[in-house]
Amino acid sequence: MTTAGDTGLLDTLQHEVAVFARRAEQTRLGGVGQVRNSMDRAAYLLLNRLDKEGPMGVKALAASMGIDSSTVTRQVAPLVDTGLVKRTSHPEDGRAVVLQLSPRGLARLDEVRSSRRELMAQLTEDWGPQEREQFCALLTRFNSALSARQSGQAAPPADS
Repeated sequence: MTTAGDTGLLDTLQHEVAVFARRAEQTRLGGVGQVRNSMDRAAYLLLNRLDKEGPMGVKALAASMGIDSSTVTRQVAPLVDTGLVKRTSHPEDGRAVVLQLSPRGLARLDEVRSSRRELMAQLTEDWGPQEREQFCALLTRFNSALSARQSGQAAPPADS
């Protein structure tokens, strides 16, 4: 529970999270150079998930991202139209369709990742490696707690 001493710190935290969210959305933390702002958040997250987890159906993709299938269907349609994602037959059940990152999609994702990586390097250029690691760990933990709260689950332990 919140104690009187925590109130000021928690007020600062909620304010800084709100400022971060606004600035992240304004800039989309898109990267640097020509790639900057060239891929929206939904597309980036979908492509990244398909790259990390491999081909999967809409329901599995939605479940892994914590969103509903209709949202995935709507968000993936332009990615299919532009050739970044392809629909293929499921290897074990030819009637089922899976979504797969296309070679063009992987190349585009790599380009965006590189640009965003450069932006992160610039934004934290005066941070030491330990500060970057600590920020990543805390932000990951914060995002995990938000995700768990959204799904109605208990937050994962701090050391996971």
